[in-house]
Amino acid sequence: MKADRVGRRVLPRAGVAASVDHDAPALGRTMRPDPADRRAKRQRLLAILEARGADSLLLTSHGAVSWYLDGVRTHVSLAGDPVVAVAVRRDADEVFVFANEADRLIDEELGAPDAALVTRVPWHAPLVTPLDGTLREIDLALELRAARASLLPAELARYRALCAEVASGLTDVALESSPRTLERAAAAALSAALVERGIDPLVVLVAGAGRERLRHPLPTAAPLGAQAMFVVCGRRNGLIANATRWVQWGAAAGGVGPSTAAALRILEVEAAFFDATRPGARLGDVFASGTAAYAAAGFDAGEWRRHHQGGAAGYVGRDPRVTADVDDLVQRNQAFAWNPSAPGTKVEDTVLVSPSGVETLTVDLRWPTVEVGGRDRPVPLRL
Repeated sequence: MKADRVGRRVLPRAGVAASVDHDAPALGRTMRPDPADRRAKRQRLLAILEARGADSLLLTSHGAVSWYLDGVRTHVSLAGDPVVAVAVRRDADEVFVFANEADRLIDEELGAPDAALVTRVPWHAPLVTPLDGTLREIDLALELRAARASLLPAELARYRALCAEVASGLTDVALESSPRTLERAAAAALSAALVERGIDPLVVLVAGAGRERLRHPLPTAAPLGAQAMFVVCGRRNGLIANATRWVQWGAAAGGVGPSTAAALRILEVEAAFFDATRPGARLGDVFASGTAAYAAAGFDAGEWRRHHQGGAAGYVGRDPRVTADVDDLVQRNQAFAWNPSAPGTKVEDTVLVSPSGVETLTVDLRWPTVEVGGRDRPVPLRL
């Protein structure tokens, strides 16, 4: 069967410029580190050193390094280890970079002020070797998550832009798909929509009709059929946006069938997660409130056991993935991506705990919504 190409229809789109105007803000442009944010992050880590009575700590993971260096791309291969690490010391920071990556990172991402702090490491040597007395990420996972939880002004601006563009890309591909579109063709279109916006496609999942029961549907060569689920996790400037959308065609879009009814009920579960996600709340308690809502919404009370429920978001896909045992506290200006699901339905958006409540960041005004718990939430797009 020949794939139904995505992109034939003329539709209202957010759009991606064919060329970049370098004198104006550009869609998808990687932004340089913000000095004020960098100073604030260093103070947060110096406070950890003071509390621990230590002189240095070592950041080696993608999430921690990209956060501290304000969105620097730490990868070459998306599946590879970071090519940059940071030693945070009381007197100064030291950035370790493989020598074959150093010029690019200094010129394009780290910026001139940081060039003198870079130690070039031969590609065939270990990137960094912890010294005695140096704290490692494994030693202070909870403190580091807390340090990066509350988003600072520049990174919050970047996150808002990222989330809006991820939502726009999802809408574009959904509108341009059809029942004949193959799952892999839809996945390719989703990936292209992210890449052309400067976003790394970390996760791209597509489920056509008959595969809706799968929570992580890697795309196949099957056509979408009467309805489809699209899932993306996209990263830019180190930040990760997560979103899920459903599309229905023909008879599936004609009324409130079982799948549509379930989609509305899962929003009630999500609302329980949102209502409990308040500054100062323990994440394990938020988890308990959200999972308890499954039975109240008419699902099996143990449905939450069949798939993870999401958690805090930002520089890690879930930072952390929440269970009843997680003791992290919700902070103001912290991002979350809760992920309640049941057979044939799932909802996921990236949101922010703002002073006025939970604010959805992955928003495209072209997508249909319904109000649940005082918030506009996505429903299946009917075509």
